[in-house]
Amino acid sequence: MPMIKTRFCPSPTGHIHIGNARTALFNVLYAIKHHGVFLLRIEDTDQERSEQQYIDQLCEDLKWLGLEWQEGYGTINDDGSFEQSKRSEVYKKYLQELEKKEAIYPCFCSAQDLEVSRKIQLKMGQPPRYDQTCRKLINVDLTKKHTIRFKVDKGEIVFEDFVKGQQVFKKQDIGDFIIKRSQGSEGFFFVNALDDALMGVTHALRGEDHLTNTPRQIMILEALKLPIPQYGHISLTIGFDGKPLSKRNGSMSIKQLRELGYFPEALVNYFARLGHSYESNELMSLQDLGHNFDEKRIGKAPAKFDIKQLNHWQFLAIAKKTNEQIWQWIKNEVEDIVPNNKSLEFVEIIRKNISFPKDARLFAECFWTELEFGQEEQKILSEAPLELFSELEKCLDNDLSYQEILDKMKTKTGLKGKSLFQPLRIVITTQSHGVEMEKAFSIIEKELIKRRIKDVITNYR
Repeated sequence: MPMIKTRFCPSPTGHIHIGNARTALFNVLYAIKHHGVFLLRIEDTDQERSEQQYIDQLCEDLKWLGLEWQEGYGTINDDGSFEQSKRSEVYKKYLQELEKKEAIYPCFCSAQDLEVSRKIQLKMGQPPRYDQTCRKLINVDLTKKHTIRFKVDKGEIVFEDFVKGQQVFKKQDIGDFIIKRSQGSEGFFFVNALDDALMGVTHALRGEDHLTNTPRQIMILEALKLPIPQYGHISLTIGFDGKPLSKRNGSMSIKQLRELGYFPEALVNYFARLGHSYESNELMSLQDLGHNFDEKRIGKAPAKFDIKQLNHWQFLAIAKKTNEQIWQWIKNEVEDIVPNNKSLEFVEIIRKNISFPKDARLFAECFWTELEFGQEEQKILSEAPLELFSELEKCLDNDLSYQEILDKMKTKTGLKGKSLFQPLRIVITTQSHGVEMEKAFSIIEKELIKRRIKDVITNYR
């Protein structure tokens, strides 16, 4: 039995998004599960929209996620054959083979001709397909603008989708399809199938929007007597509104998610569960996710992207990090405020209260800067008894601990519960909620708290 080989073959016309990354991940996990190989191929036949910057960013994103490929673009054995734009001679050779087998023919029908035919078929309740107008032409003038179509005869295409089960397609519902466009570029059906076969791909996991492409690709490979991969089609990812995931309903590129501060292990653990289930709800390594991956646990229903679920995995990823790792993660946001000798202490205090580096900025400002009170906080401070603030100042002069201050305040003011804790938290940190007060009190300079007390007495009493 040949070694399992999966692949990811994106078009470099933009940044890789959640749906693409999920497809790449599933192929990596399947390869890990079966001790196989993961291949990266660049499908850049759309030369007008394909750009090198997107290829570079794609590779950077995959590596950042930990999705390393063993074969394909940029590997030590890459001779340029993993970019479709450099494989025109290969495609020309196999087109000629199909021509020798009389499996293809030129089609001179215009777009207008095809549209008229399509409308007539739909009006008659028939599936729109090419009516074979040009199939029997002889002595054609190939200098005229034309496409190349693949001949489809009667019968059925039956294949076992290793995710969805047996699939049956009637050939007459497909019709003769284009494998080379009028401007000269080869069509997706042809080059994608051909490259999979020639590169030894054994299993192709891809979105279910490619399901109807599969019978066409199987027919091409059968005609060429080339090996046919096993295909598995996974449900598409949808947004919060139930529509295909897009920028309008929550989709982001991997580059954007990275810049926001998501950890790669958070993304990988969430994407691995997006339409696929595990027995464990723990944060797992890529290898563990792979070893426990099971195509039988891939759901048939659309996978709904949920930012709250992603943030749950981000929280678990943070919990696994050391204080030094978290400091390096948030450093750019706060190093202009946090004293060097307080960095790890600062992290220890705030780590359970942050999800992204930007969250750390407010805590740094609360602990070390002359941050102003918000309107809600001002109202709470104005309603608190003046005695609370004067007694707090005395406690600071006596260098009492936070617990000792609480005990003293309860005795002196008669306050307890929210009426005591809330104004006390605000005057010390400027915020009505946040980290554990005992920890916050330990790191904020007492002189800063005294200035805040003075500000309250002067401006809000």
